[in-house]
Amino acid sequence: MTSFSILILIAHYSLVGLLCLFGLHRLSMVFRWFGARHYKPDLPKEFESLPKITVQIPLYNERLVAKRIVDAVAAFDYPAEQLQIQIVDDSSDETSQLIAERVRHYQRQGVNIQHLQRTIRTGFKAGALKEAMSQATGEFIAIFDADFIPEPSLLKETIHHFNQDKMGMIQFRWLHLNRDSSSLTKAQAMMLDSHFSLEQQVRCSSDLFFNFNGTAGMWRTEAIIDAGHWSADTLTEDLDLSYRAQLKGWKMLYLNEHGCAGELPADMAAFKSQQHRWAKGGVQVMKKMLGTVWRSSFSLKHKIESSFHLSNNLAYLVMMIDSVCLLLPSLFARQYLQLESNLWVDLPMLMLASASHLIYLFFGQVALGRSKTTAMLKLPRLLLIGIQLAYNNAKAGIEALRGQESEFVRTPKSGEHLQSGQNKTIQNTSSETLGLSFYQAVTPKGVVFELIIATVFLMVAIWATVNQVWLMLPVLVFLMIGFTATAAESFITQIKARRTINQTATD
Repeated sequence: MTSFSILILIAHYSLVGLLCLFGLHRLSMVFRWFGARHYKPDLPKEFESLPKITVQIPLYNERLVAKRIVDAVAAFDYPAEQLQIQIVDDSSDETSQLIAERVRHYQRQGVNIQHLQRTIRTGFKAGALKEAMSQATGEFIAIFDADFIPEPSLLKETIHHFNQDKMGMIQFRWLHLNRDSSSLTKAQAMMLDSHFSLEQQVRCSSDLFFNFNGTAGMWRTEAIIDAGHWSADTLTEDLDLSYRAQLKGWKMLYLNEHGCAGELPADMAAFKSQQHRWAKGGVQVMKKMLGTVWRSSFSLKHKIESSFHLSNNLAYLVMMIDSVCLLLPSLFARQYLQLESNLWVDLPMLMLASASHLIYLFFGQVALGRSKTTAMLKLPRLLLIGIQLAYNNAKAGIEALRGQESEFVRTPKSGEHLQSGQNKTIQNTSSETLGLSFYQAVTPKGVVFELIIATVFLMVAIWATVNQVWLMLPVLVFLMIGFTATAAESFITQIKARRTINQTATD
């Protein structure tokens, strides 16, 4: 029994140690940002004559935003003879009709715009982009998802960065149309702000591997082909292609000063659906590419940073394994071995594994010059978001590690368009309530499992109270409440989804 207790403690502290490593990496991003915050790429020599660009808009059943994106790309301030627009449409609903009408409207005005349709969604988004490239005439390809609204001058202002050898891709910073719609969208915006203003800025300025984010960016056509083209064997085809291109020697550039506004998922079901795809796809790319990175001739710094970059979604799985399988046994093992409370060990590890992520999110707002007070007040909501994603993303990691395939599920779009800094609705095309059956979001599951986790943290909180470990108690209570609330929210969402489906079937 003594040996078993020791093994339990070793396993527990090993997993917590892994979480601390992920936390240290987040903190390193903050520290490295202080050195990279003033980084701006050198202004390139301008092209003597502007090169030809193909704009690709991949979409699937997105009638609420279809007209808006077609109007936006048709308004690009770029020489008409040097611009080709492809609406890459895999839709199976009335979206195709809406697009066809809008495309004909602009074709009559002389805009070089095509409506490309497929009857079978082979390869999903990656397959659609790959097939469309067979008809692309541009030396460069700009890609925007259907919910993004690029500024008319974006292409003309940024194309000159390609006027240097081996520049394969440029990525713009994401802005958020519906940032202030709800506490959920505000939290999502902060998470994405940190990814762009810290991670992308630091990795790019340090000449480390970073990734195209799937939209709001521009590729050199030759780089896509040389890297092996779009591939649908992972759910994050953008991350996959980014690594293959950089391993081939292509350079990539992040432009923090150039933004492109897009729409955030408006409800928790859509958000979890998006996060599940991103988390699963990230682990799939890790399995596919990390070994190749370590066998490459790139520096050790590149390899270590890539390891954290590609494996970061596994932190949720590590946390869930420790919480469900080892947390309570480790407490019993400690009592059996008559060990005193190791608060001087437990508390720093707990803070490093959790608080470091909050510091990272806080400095994401600092990097963009936003209110520090507002950012601080939103941190509890961000911690709750992490709890709400724990089971969802851990499950995604398990599916990826097992090689379990799943369909590419597009993130639902509501068509909400809020002008930056205002609460005035500019456009909300067909704003009727459509329900989850239309949006096809993956409804949250695992209610029982989330309640079990809440129970585990309740028992740990009782242990902390009995043993007078008061400093740990607030965190444990927050985790317990968080998982209970998440289970309740998942249960309510499932009920609403069933009602919507049944109502749709009845109608």
